[in-house]
Amino acid sequence: MSSSQSSQGGMSPQMLEQLKQHGPPYPPTGAGLGGRPTVPVDVPISAVIIAIFVVSAALNMTILQRNRARGHKFVLSGLLFGFSMARITANVMRIVWATRPANASIAIAASVLTNAGVVLLFVVNLILVQRLLRAYHPTVGWSRPLGLAFRFLYFSIAAAIIMVIVAVVYSFYTLDVAARRRIRDVQLTGVVFLAVLAFLPIPIGLAAGLVPGREARDPFGQGHPQGRARSLRFKLALVLATSVLLTLGAAFRAGTAFYQRPATNPAWFHSKACYYCFNYLIEIICVFAYALLRFDRLFHVPDGSSAPGHYAGRAQAEKDRGLEEPLDSERPLTASEQREQETRWDSQLRSELNHQTV
Repeated sequence: MSSSQSSQGGMSPQMLEQLKQHGPPYPPTGAGLGGRPTVPVDVPISAVIIAIFVVSAALNMTILQRNRARGHKFVLSGLLFGFSMARITANVMRIVWATRPANASIAIAASVLTNAGVVLLFVVNLILVQRLLRAYHPTVGWSRPLGLAFRFLYFSIAAAIIMVIVAVVYSFYTLDVAARRRIRDVQLTGVVFLAVLAFLPIPIGLAAGLVPGREARDPFGQGHPQGRARSLRFKLALVLATSVLLTLGAAFRAGTAFYQRPATNPAWFHSKACYYCFNYLIEIICVFAYALLRFDRLFHVPDGSSAPGHYAGRAQAEKDRGLEEPLDSERPLTASEQREQETRWDSQLRSELNHQTV
């Protein structure tokens, strides 16, 4: 690369003049992960990925609705449904981009959707590892400072993805060298921060499982639907395994972002194989691992849990009062059964309230 290309962020003076004549939004000039999509390669691969995430969306929505019919609240299945829909949209836009490679507006939409989707999995893993920490070490896990720290992490994820999206969009609308340098700094900060967030469940989970506690554990959830590995260790292993995969993908994206190459001379790590493996293949493994292992049962906690002992204590209280239907049956309740269940719950609650008042 010549010095003139380097000073212009990988653009020669001739290329810069052509882009100025073209006007914003400007097409990407640097090599990106996956490169510019093509019809022979990217369209069939993206179509297969869309079909896989359609199955994932249907699976997670079915689990969510069946649990809802039983009064079993688990919103993380809804998050995985939303993630699957976001990935479907991202691949649809990649197909459109492949058929219209010169359309910069479509390239913007495809880039934004690719960057925005994975953060939902980071949120899911942080929520799950927080529940594990509260189960292994209830007093520490339910402490106010730790709760505020996790809230800050959730807020920072939203802030980081907004920062990256704004930088990506703005990069298509300016050719100013100084502005592009600042945009690059923002992008590098964002991808590194997201890689750190993807990694955080690993040390938190290891600390929770390996550091001996002085208090009784507060287990939650049910075991595997077929009776395998009902322990906290199995749940911790599941979170650690998915976190390792997500960290691998996030670290790869962060690493490649530090190496600028012109679009005409991409490196091996910009290849389409790397793009699909370190993005979608990892995400597919994580989504289906959670859905097929029924993490809606493994990681379910009772509503209203807010202090040490609530996970196991409230679950047992609900079971004793008959407020929670067993989840082993896959048959959804009929409308009349749901009305009978609600009536029974109301009468039991009124009876308890009257007894406490007396």
